[in-house]
Amino acid sequence: MRAAVVVFPGSNCDHDTYYVLKDLIGIETDLLWYRETNLNRYDLIVLPGGFSYGDYLRAGAIARFAPAVQALPEYIERSRGIVLGICNGFQILTEAGLLPGALTKNISQRFICKTVKLRVENNATPLTHLFGYGEIIELPIAHGEGRYIAPPEILEKLKRNRQILLTYFGENPNGSVENIAGIMNEDGTVFGLMPHPERNSERIFGTGDGLKIFQGLVQEVLV
Repeated sequence: MRAAVVVFPGSNCDHDTYYVLKDLIGIETDLLWYRETNLNRYDLIVLPGGFSYGDYLRAGAIARFAPAVQALPEYIERSRGIVLGICNGFQILTEAGLLPGALTKNISQRFICKTVKLRVENNATPLTHLFGYGEIIELPIAHGEGRYIAPPEILEKLKRNRQILLTYFGENPNGSVENIAGIMNEDGTVFGLMPHPERNSERIFGTGDGLKIFQGLVQEVLV
């Protein structure tokens, strides 16, 4: 198995994610510059957190035009691979139309950086199958534009198709509709998370819950 972590101008979680995949999980992993368009050699592509292009205009609004992002639709259509967007990566995926809905400014209008509790709403996906349904996990968030919104018909479709993966539990820190913290596309090949699993992948940083997300992805691809 081979993974790529795409590096944009302004990425700041690229090396964290690279470390988890390469050193903790033990799979071949590349740091892939955003101008690269040859994605077919990868089984997993991660768009990491950070502030791509300084979050000018809107978070992810400029990065959606990066060559690597423009190459994703063909990769998703022709490959059996998986795409994961974390925080800014999630924002990029929604801006590019690869995931439904949008991510807007937190309801507090402030940047939030803290560990939150999350509830697993669907554990029958590559991202979550190592957790129990309804399990409460902990992951850090760090964002100013993490409030997930979508029109009623999209929300209904997400619920009907079980595309909602994680919801905020106990506290909704950014005002996301339906407490949504993570979703996937209808085919279960593109995933977006606002929390940062790479920042809680070792017990020294907390519960280590984030490691299970990456382990689950790798196990699913290797099957």
